[in-house]
Amino acid sequence: MIYFDYNATTPLDPAVLEAMLPYLGEEYANASSIHSPGQRARAGVDEARQSVAALIGAKASEIVFTSGGTEADNLAIFGVTGAASGARKHVIATAIEHHAVLNACQASEANGVGVSYVPANAQGVVDAEDVRRAIRPETVLISAMHANNELGTVQPVQEIGRIAREARIPFHVDAVQSVGKAPIDVREMGADLLSLSAHKIYGPKGVGALYVRSGVRIEPTQRGGQHERGLRPGTENVAGIVGMGKAAELARKRLTEDSERVSSLRDRLEAGLRARIPGIRVNGDGAARVCNTTNVTVMGASGESLVIALDLQGIACSTGAACSSGAIEPSHVLLAIGLSDEAARSSVRFSIGRTTTAEEIERAIEIIPAAVERLRALSPRCGAMAPVAAGKGN
Repeated sequence: MIYFDYNATTPLDPAVLEAMLPYLGEEYANASSIHSPGQRARAGVDEARQSVAALIGAKASEIVFTSGGTEADNLAIFGVTGAASGARKHVIATAIEHHAVLNACQASEANGVGVSYVPANAQGVVDAEDVRRAIRPETVLISAMHANNELGTVQPVQEIGRIAREARIPFHVDAVQSVGKAPIDVREMGADLLSLSAHKIYGPKGVGALYVRSGVRIEPTQRGGQHERGLRPGTENVAGIVGMGKAAELARKRLTEDSERVSSLRDRLEAGLRARIPGIRVNGDGAARVCNTTNVTVMGASGESLVIALDLQGIACSTGAACSSGAIEPSHVLLAIGLSDEAARSSVRFSIGRTTTAEEIERAIEIIPAAVERLRALSPRCGAMAPVAAGKGN
């Protein structure tokens, strides 16, 4: 199997598993216990907190462990809006956010919070000035992803961060898809809150973190003990947290090496597909993207059918976000950048990673065009020349 779905999840690094094993066996104590076994578990959590903080340029005391990126996003949005004073509250988010952010914003709307959704251009990038124009006197939070999970496009978070600082509005960054692929420094970025997830950086599933800058007011969304600075109650997932810490340490050490190699492989894949598939469109092309992601539209071939056909040929890829698998609606991200409904449904995402080889890329360049050709031949009409954009002039 050629695995091209690293944006959905990554394989567990062997060194991460090795670091976790003691805490899945003999070091089973509760990290909140004051006896010696408990304090050894606490030491593992503390070391992991230091590693995660070092990866993003934060202080260890600013890292709050969660069950993953979704909980981190939810804690940021509900936590900040819950802590904000005033009868009227307003949040700014982008139209291409992950559903962990979008659905939290929609739930906030149902509770009386106003939300503005800033559009993206045809390349999948938000204009920071649109964020500035969306600010209201009652705005209590700005949330923007760093790298889009479907397109890989990098958003102008530093510019948005400056705008947020000038307006004295807390700024949340969903960095789940950029951590480990691009350098991140929360101070330079101007982030007050930042979400990340272990299983996107070769760590275990079920653990993530939210960076909360010292001094930022946030209301816990759960009630219980005083774990994680009182912001995330519940007995810590010690083995998972230790695994996340080890994955963060490896990601920081390997960032340059991994990103350069993966970027070269991604570019080779795109060049090979462009050369062999007539009418292919690379979505987000021309914009800055993280090193591993390519999203292509191949009119005349259903994206879902292509994913199934490639799976039968030994290639694992996706039509978009893994958490939206089985969704009837086309990708909200692709619609937001101006693709027609048909084009959005004819798109596939390939995301590669640390263990991808040059040989796998070359095999894929042979297999994918042949699969597209077969599907187009079965189509009632070859859609290679059909319009991709939703509207005139897009």
